[in-house]
Amino acid sequence: MSTECIIVQGGKRLSGVVPIGGAKNSVLKLMAASLLVPGVTTITNVPCISDVLTLQSVLEHLGAEVVMDSNAHSVTIDAGKVKDTAVPYDLVAQMRATITVLGPLVGRFGKASIAMPGGCDIGARGIDMHLRGLEKLGVSFKTLHGDIHAHVGPKGLVGAQIELAFASVGATENLILAATCAKGTTVIKNAAREPEIADLADFLVCLGARISGQGTSVIVIEGVDRFDPVKGYATVGDRIEAGTFLVAGALAGGPLTVEGVRPEHLATALMKLEACGAEIATTPTTITVSHRGSFAPVDIQTLPYPGFPTDLQAQFMVLDAVASGSSTVTENIFESRFKVADEYNRMGARVRVEGHHAYIEGVEELSGAPVQAPDLRAGAGLVLAGLIADGTTRVSGVEFVDRGYEGIVEKLATVGAQITRETV
Repeated sequence: MSTECIIVQGGKRLSGVVPIGGAKNSVLKLMAASLLVPGVTTITNVPCISDVLTLQSVLEHLGAEVVMDSNAHSVTIDAGKVKDTAVPYDLVAQMRATITVLGPLVGRFGKASIAMPGGCDIGARGIDMHLRGLEKLGVSFKTLHGDIHAHVGPKGLVGAQIELAFASVGATENLILAATCAKGTTVIKNAAREPEIADLADFLVCLGARISGQGTSVIVIEGVDRFDPVKGYATVGDRIEAGTFLVAGALAGGPLTVEGVRPEHLATALMKLEACGAEIATTPTTITVSHRGSFAPVDIQTLPYPGFPTDLQAQFMVLDAVASGSSTVTENIFESRFKVADEYNRMGARVRVEGHHAYIEGVEELSGAPVQAPDLRAGAGLVLAGLIADGTTRVSGVEFVDRGYEGIVEKLATVGAQITRETV
């Protein structure tokens, strides 16, 4: 059976400009939100990644007509004919973000059935907060044979005061989507503050929703009884893709510029890059990184936004792996996100994992080796490690990388990397 690998020859300096696409963690939610609209909606700045294609399959299964234009990086969704409200396991198992269709389905149709979500194996990510919050809006649930069945009573959805135990991105999104259809006012306290949450809220406002407080820990939603189609809403730039390429630029010298992203969305990560010894320059839509000499070790702990993003932890670990000294990475979001440590150690890194801490002793050089990506962001981290390793690195598990990065091989090659994608 043939598989694809990314093959990297280390030691090449990177410089130039990398265009950043629309945020994976936003566009999937915008596509799900289109289910609220009994008409045609067009979203632009859409990355051509496998997760987008998976959600396209979910929407088409429900009855929507979806047209992807990879050249224009846009998607047109006609949800006017949606009637089915059940999403089967074979689709849900591919990607956790499919759970986001739960909110708009119960909002528009008053019912939904969805299999328990899947996605990358980076730890338990329960949906209890989704369900408890939706129950406060008037949704009842029962679980049968691995499927969650949701039903709204005769009174419909009714606004409520909801306080999340944790600033969960997914729960905040599902609650916003359902609450836009509820009668009265919903207040979500301890809401997630990520830029992708604000992007979803802004998109819904364009559809006719009434939302305030997005980007803060308290979001207020006034329910409405109709939504209007929107043509040409542009997805916010992907801060995680941008952060990945910025780490690549720092590792391989630069100057490397990412364009199409808002620097304030990466404030904490940029501070850590500067603490490593990198030089950063910004404009309203670009970030440039360069680096000379050795790296200083930096401690990192992942936290909900505006803290350090868990989705950049694996990439920054490469910087610490070749820093002059010791550092600690603390993972506070997902308990199984250190699986990549064994792969880094295969390349000569010195990473020791204890619980949700990774203790790193910097080495002078990494050594190219065959490695296996255990998840999406770890796969990107292994590609970055290959950029600076002595010799050749062969990264398997490319299907994980494809979930979140459009053309990572081509983009890196454009700025100087010796990198190919091959079938073996």
